[in-house]
Amino acid sequence: MLRGLAFLAFLAVAGAQTRPIPIKVVVVAMFESGADTGDRPGEFQYWVERSHLDRVLPLPQGYHDLRLSRDGVLGTVTGVGTARAAASIMALGLDPRFDLTKAYWLVAGIAGIDPADGSIGSAAWAEWVVDGDLAYEVDAREIPKDWKTGYVPFRRTVPYEQPHRSADAGEIYHLNPALVDWAFRLTRDVSIPDTDALRAERSRYQSATARRPPFVLKGDTLSASTFWHGKLLDQWANDWVRYHSDGKANYVTSAMEDTGTLQALTFLAKAGRVDLNRVLVLRTASDYDQPAPGETAAASLGRNSAMHYVAYLSALDSAWRIGRVVVEELVRHWDRYRVTPPAAHP
Repeated sequence: MLRGLAFLAFLAVAGAQTRPIPIKVVVVAMFESGADTGDRPGEFQYWVERSHLDRVLPLPQGYHDLRLSRDGVLGTVTGVGTARAAASIMALGLDPRFDLTKAYWLVAGIAGIDPADGSIGSAAWAEWVVDGDLAYEVDAREIPKDWKTGYVPFRRTVPYEQPHRSADAGEIYHLNPALVDWAFRLTRDVSIPDTDALRAERSRYQSATARRPPFVLKGDTLSASTFWHGKLLDQWANDWVRYHSDGKANYVTSAMEDTGTLQALTFLAKAGRVDLNRVLVLRTASDYDQPAPGETAAASLGRNSAMHYVAYLSALDSAWRIGRVVVEELVRHWDRYRVTPPAAHP
């Protein structure tokens, strides 16, 4: 505890005496399974090893040490869950060592995917991020017969009651659509490796889209602290995302931390420390969010738990493979993109 307080005091002095490091891109991962290098990877390891985030910078007020490249790319790990994500991003955003006012933020992590929209190993750029936690709930065994779900929107009394929101409680975030389009166009033709294991898993599903080799798409994400799974909850996710976006968003990936990250960035933007128009969310599919025909949801969940997803390593690779194209483009042409977000340069 004393060491942490001493370090915070050091940061305050250092921030007053030295010029902050200008950051070009912040890469946000959510977990690392062990060391940052040399073992079974989590979301951070490929970025550290392949993008040369070689300089370690301690962040005792956050979840994980930071990593910095020579080119001004900063990597961070938030920890699992919206609470850790919000706290860690806020800690980074207020750190006096860094100038983040022109930085682009790339959230890059794995996710479940709706087999109606994508296939495992695929990479989805989100324009809308919807929260799946802020709600009321009645157990499904006690709900009225005419309810589709026991999940009721915050400040409402029945499922999907209109109007959809009376006030902003953090249920939905709309990213800069021009920036998202730019990132998608830049990466849509990037090849994602296929494997026998991916092909075998895809063959169990009936959707033509679910059977496709990995590809890059645009698709929105639902952020919830419960790892949910199953066909019925997939239907809830589609309905929930459609409801909160007035039909503008399409649920594709199930994630966890992104609304916590975006809430912290929203507050930091109000303080003039970051630019919300420079935020991207990329989620890559480690598993389908529901079982294949003939398999129960419980059996599928058991087979796809923790880091045992069929496409776990493929999804980690896709997150780096697709995300690094954007990062390298921003760094390579920083003189241009520092001033104007790249959507202005098709």
